[in-house]
Formats: sequence, structure tokens, C-alpha cells
Amino acid sequence: MKTIKGPALFLAQYVSDDAPFNSLDSIARWASSLGFKGVQIPSGDKRLFDLERAAEDLDYCREVTALLAGYGLEITELSTHLQGQLVAVHPVYDDLFDGFAPESVRKNPQARQAWAVDQLLLAAKASKNLGLTAHATFSGALLWPFLYPWPQRPPGLVETGFEELALRWKPILDAFDAAGVDLCYEIHPGEDLHDGATFERFLKAVDHHPRCCILFDPSHFVLQQLDYLGFLDHFRDRIKMFHVKDAEFNPTALQGTYGGYEGWVDRAGRFRSLGDGQVDFNGIFSRLAQYDFAGWAVIEWECALKHPEQGAAEGARFVEDHIIRVTDKAFDDFAAAGTDEATNRSLLGL
Repeated sequence: MKTIKGPALFLAQYVSDDAPFNSLDSIARWASSLGFKGVQIPSGDKRLFDLERAAEDLDYCREVTALLAGYGLEITELSTHLQGQLVAVHPVYDDLFDGFAPESVRKNPQARQAWAVDQLLLAAKASKNLGLTAHATFSGALLWPFLYPWPQRPPGLVETGFEELALRWKPILDAFDAAGVDLCYEIHPGEDLHDGATFERFLKAVDHHPRCCILFDPSHFVLQQLDYLGFLDHFRDRIKMFHVKDAEFNPTALQGTYGGYEGWVDRAGRFRSLGDGQVDFNGIFSRLAQYDFAGWAVIEWECALKHPEQGAAEGARFVEDHIIRVTDKAFDDFAAAGTDEATNRSLLGL
């Protein structure tokens, strides 16, 4: 068995124009001071990282790796969450998602999609150049407006949606395969891959592509009231990344899963800082150890109540306390009988 690596921190929720969050050097120094051992880097923010350069320039990749190593940090993975979202966008969301893309392709869905695909292809090359083995992204969504089956969905709508989604992602999956990197979709509401059933639909549509993998984040399952431990059991061979994020679900007489259009503070389901929610992390870390998960425990801080810096400091300690140093011996070795094959056959009456 392998011991999970960590704690690590996803930097997307921390990067800003204010020090120490405005450069990779200063944010790395800050993360290291809290006890983090790795950082997951959003690839679309040039304040931290130049994706285009990393895809072509090995010297730049070595510079980034050396900078982080100077603070005792590693890159766990790169992320293209925002770019991946734009691989598949239903027209109803065009204006909202235009903000994820550069101005040159806004108000032009075809150009925006082509840009997003190119970003993923660059991420495959950059991940290889950095020696990474997994990459984080979103699937995007063509079917999300039709999530609830009212009005009645016409026959074949869902199947057509997943066929098109697979058509868009297959070349990207092939590029990641050529780079030797697993492409891990975060299972997330708002994406066509938002639960186990939708992931299985997609997996079938891409012919069970070997690089089609999962970023496991239990918080999204709490908000959907799904069995996240059972999900780990079912998809253990496809789970290659782990976001350590907490959540709670407290339904009332007035709202439940759909939240009544309330903001995050007042929703029945909301994200919380680590240890403040309802996720069974003892169960999760135990299963990941049991299933020989070889990746990182990466904190994604999202909370409507607690300050992010407090969440990071507490989270680093929380993950450190939950990582299981796997055993290299059996607990009952002291009582071993010390038999050999001949004795075993004798005990069996053979």
C-alpha cells in the first residue's frame, strides 16, 4: 500500500493582486509556512503560471519546479477547470461563461471552444514537461438545462448530448494519453459529469478511454445526497485525484437540494472549511489507503463563513492528521506460526 501525499493546496481560490497571493514565489512561501508540501496550480492565471510557455519551454518548467522546491513544495497537478468548462457550453450560458475566456473570443462560441480545446492540448504538453501524471478539469455541459425531466425530455436527447460531449473530448483524451497523463474530471454540479451515472455514460461514450479518470471531491456528493464512500468503492480504479473539501446538508421545511435560489450562506447545502462540515474524512482516507491511492490530498478551500487564510492554516493540520501512514506489517505478526508449504499441506490433510 501507498501513503497518500500531502497536505497540498489548490491555489485558485487564493490568487489575487494582493501580496502574498500575487506571484508564485510569494504564494509558495506563504503555503510552505503553513506546512503544505504541494500546490495545485490553475493554469489560466499568468500571475502564477504561463501555460503556453510551459508547453514549449523545458527550462521554464525547471525554473518553476526549482522555485517551489526551494520552499519544500511540489506541483501536484495543473488545473484547467475554467478552460475545460468551455469545451462544451449550452447557449443559455454563453454570456455567463464568456468571462472564462480572453476577450478575443468572447461573443463567438466556436472560437471560444477552439481556444479551450487548444488550452487543454497545451496542458497535456505542460504536464508532461513538468513530470506530472494527472491533470484536473471540468467536462463542460450541453445537457444541464435539461437536468430535471420536466418538461418531458424527448427520446434520444441525453444520448445525443453525451455523443457530442464524447466527440469533443476524445481527441483531448488521446493527447493526454500520448503525454502519459490521466485527465481527471471533477464530478461537479453544473457539469454533464456530475454524478456516478453521468460519468458512466461518458465513459461508455469514449469507449472506456484509459485516460478518462476522476477528481474525487466529496463535498459535491454531500450537496447531492449521494453515497460518496460507495462511489469510492465503485470507481476506485478511475479515481486519480482528490480534493479535500467539506460540506453540509441541512434541509428545512422551506428548501432542500435545489436551495430555493438562496445564496451560499442560506442554502440547505453549502461548502464548509475542513472539519466544519459533515463529510466522513476518516472513512475516505481509510478507503484511499486501502485502495492504494498514490496521489495527493489537495485542499480546495470554499466556505461562505470562514476566512480563506484561516481555512488554509486549519486545513493543512486537518489533512496532516488524517493521512494514514500505511503499515508494512500485519498487526498479528507477533503470533505468526512460522509454517512452510509442507506444514500448510499437512494442516489441510493433504
